[in-house]
Amino acid sequence: MVKIVGISGSLRPESYSAQALDLAATRVRALGAEVEILDLREMSLPFCNGGDEYPGHPDVEKLQKAVREADGLILVTPEYHGSVSGVLKNALDLMGFEELSDKVTGLISVLGGQSNSNALNDMRTIMRWVHAWVIPEQIAIGQAWKAFNGEGKLLDEKLSQRFDQFAQSLVENTRKLRGVS
Repeated sequence: MVKIVGISGSLRPESYSAQALDLAATRVRALGAEVEILDLREMSLPFCNGGDEYPGHPDVEKLQKAVREADGLILVTPEYHGSVSGVLKNALDLMGFEELSDKVTGLISVLGGQSNSNALNDMRTIMRWVHAWVIPEQIAIGQAWKAFNGEGKLLDEKLSQRFDQFAQSLVENTRKLRGVS
């Protein structure tokens, strides 16, 4: 079975990034994959200092182990100042090739303004650098404050269809590239 780990790079309590991750995870589960969400809001991660070990920080080990054992990833970030959130970048920096290499990865960004690809391009570069496989389907949710209803459902049918295509691509490519059923 395909195992996917999802990580949202937002610490906000009512995070649109977390809502987008939940939507993507639901679609991926519907295709028969297992999904584990690592909620950075509930983890205590130190700032990456370039070292290989972080004694006294069990959440670093939890993060590394979950990602190492996964076949693929869903990474979601709010776009802050035209790029990836520091929280997500730090979580990725706490891992290396052992955890991230060969992971099939789907990318989603959430913006308060108009949709663009800045954070997505930066995440794609980061993941390429650690030898992950990023699927071509990506999602940018512009004006996130009006993209979801009160229950966290998408209001735009075309955007909802993109989530379906994203999930299908992530699961299919993970099966192919990782050789899992």
